[in-house]
Amino acid sequence: MERHLLMRLLAGDDEASVAALAALLDGATYVVWDGAFPAEWCARTYARRLRNTRRKGVDTVGLERAVQLLGRHDQPVRLGQITAVDAAWIFMLFLTEDSGALVACTGVRRVGGQSPR
Repeated sequence: MERHLLMRLLAGDDEASVAALAALLDGATYVVWDGAFPAEWCARTYARRLRNTRRKGVDTVGLERAVQLLGRHDQPVRLGQITAVDAAWIFMLFLTEDSGALVACTGVRRVGGQSPR
Protein backbone atom coordinates (compact mmCIF):
# COMPACT_ATOMS: atom_id res chain seq x y z
CA MET A 1 0.00 0.00 0.00
CA GLU A 2 1.32 3.42 -0.85
CA ARG A 3 2.04 5.81 2.02
CA HIS A 4 -0.34 8.51 0.78
CA LEU A 5 -3.23 6.01 0.62
CA LEU A 6 -2.55 4.85 4.16
CA MET A 7 -2.38 8.45 5.34
CA ARG A 8 -5.78 9.10 3.81
CA LEU A 9 -7.24 6.12 5.71
CA LEU A 10 -5.87 7.53 8.97
CA ALA A 11 -7.63 10.89 8.53
CA GLY A 12 -10.07 10.16 11.38
CA ASP A 13 -10.31 12.11 14.59
CA ASP A 14 -9.77 9.33 17.13
CA GLU A 15 -6.61 9.58 19.22
CA ALA A 16 -4.93 6.46 17.81
CA SER A 17 -5.46 7.40 14.15
CA VAL A 18 -4.20 10.93 14.79
CA ALA A 19 -1.07 9.58 16.50
CA ALA A 20 -0.47 6.96 13.78
CA LEU A 21 -0.84 9.60 11.07
CA ALA A 22 1.60 11.88 12.90
CA ALA A 23 4.09 9.01 13.03
CA LEU A 24 3.74 8.47 9.27
CA LEU A 25 4.22 12.18 8.63
CA ASP A 26 7.40 12.00 10.71
CA GLY A 27 8.76 9.23 8.46
CA ALA A 28 7.67 6.10 10.31
CA THR A 29 8.05 2.75 8.63
CA TYR A 30 4.95 0.71 7.88
CA VAL A 31 3.74 -2.55 6.46
CA VAL A 32 0.33 -3.86 5.41
CA TRP A 33 0.35 -7.62 5.27
CA ASP A 34 -1.35 -9.79 2.68
CA GLY A 35 -4.25 -11.93 3.76
CA ALA A 36 -7.05 -11.31 6.21
CA PHE A 37 -8.20 -12.60 9.57
CA PRO A 38 -11.63 -12.87 11.17
CA ALA A 39 -12.35 -9.64 13.03
CA GLU A 40 -13.71 -11.61 15.99
CA TRP A 41 -10.37 -13.42 16.33
CA CYS A 42 -8.57 -10.06 16.34
CA ALA A 43 -11.05 -8.71 18.91
CA ARG A 44 -10.35 -11.64 21.26
CA THR A 45 -6.59 -11.37 20.78
CA TYR A 46 -6.52 -7.64 21.42
CA ALA A 47 -8.89 -7.94 24.38
CA ARG A 48 -6.22 -10.16 25.99
CA ARG A 49 -3.58 -7.58 25.10
CA LEU A 50 -5.72 -4.86 26.67
CA ARG A 51 -5.91 -6.82 29.92
CA ASN A 52 -2.16 -7.51 29.85
CA THR A 53 -1.15 -3.92 29.13
CA ARG A 54 -3.41 -2.66 31.91
CA ARG A 55 -1.99 -5.21 34.34
CA LYS A 56 1.58 -4.26 33.41
CA GLY A 57 0.93 -0.52 33.24
CA VAL A 58 1.94 -0.22 29.58
CA ASP A 59 0.71 2.92 27.82
CA THR A 60 -1.69 2.37 24.95
CA VAL A 61 -3.78 4.57 22.75
CA GLY A 62 -7.11 3.47 21.30
CA LEU A 63 -6.80 -0.17 22.38
CA GLU A 64 -10.14 -0.42 24.16
CA ARG A 65 -11.88 1.29 21.23
CA ALA A 66 -10.17 -1.04 18.74
CA VAL A 67 -11.39 -4.10 20.65
CA GLN A 68 -14.95 -2.74 20.59
CA LEU A 69 -14.85 -1.88 16.88
CA LEU A 70 -13.37 -5.24 15.94
CA GLY A 71 -16.00 -7.02 18.02
CA ARG A 72 -18.75 -5.33 16.00
CA HIS A 73 -17.11 -5.82 12.60
CA ASP A 74 -18.48 -8.91 10.86
CA GLN A 75 -16.02 -9.14 7.97
CA PRO A 76 -12.36 -10.22 7.79
CA VAL A 77 -9.72 -7.59 8.45
CA ARG A 78 -6.30 -7.03 7.00
CA LEU A 79 -3.49 -6.07 9.38
CA GLY A 80 -0.95 -3.30 9.14
CA GLN A 81 1.68 -1.88 11.42
CA ILE A 82 3.37 1.50 11.76
CA THR A 83 6.61 1.83 13.72
CA ALA A 84 7.53 5.35 14.83
CA VAL A 85 10.92 6.64 13.71
CA ASP A 86 12.26 6.37 17.28
CA ALA A 87 10.48 3.00 17.68
CA ALA A 88 8.83 4.34 20.85
CA TRP A 89 5.34 3.52 19.57
CA ILE A 90 3.97 0.72 17.44
CA PHE A 91 0.54 1.19 15.86
CA MET A 92 -1.58 -1.70 14.66
CA LEU A 93 -4.05 -1.07 11.88
CA PHE A 94 -7.09 -3.15 11.09
CA LEU A 95 -8.32 -2.52 7.56
CA THR A 96 -11.19 -3.88 5.53
CA GLU A 97 -10.17 -6.91 3.50
CA ASP A 98 -9.81 -4.77 0.35
CA SER A 99 -7.81 -2.13 2.29
CA GLY A 100 -10.39 0.46 1.33
CA ALA A 101 -11.21 1.59 4.87
CA LEU A 102 -9.79 1.65 8.37
CA VAL A 103 -11.78 -0.48 10.82
CA ALA A 104 -9.68 0.28 13.91
CA CYS A 105 -6.29 1.58 15.01
CA THR A 106 -4.38 1.16 18.24
CA GLY A 107 -0.93 1.98 19.53
CA VAL A 108 1.29 0.65 22.29
CA ARG A 109 4.28 2.36 23.78
CA ARG A 110 7.43 0.30 23.81
CA VAL A 111 9.52 0.32 26.97
CA GLY A 112 11.17 3.71 27.34
CA GLY A 113 9.06 5.31 24.60
CA GLN A 114 7.49 8.75 24.69
CA SER A 115 3.82 9.71 24.40
CA PRO A 116 2.33 10.04 20.90
CA ARG A 117 1.45 13.48 19.66
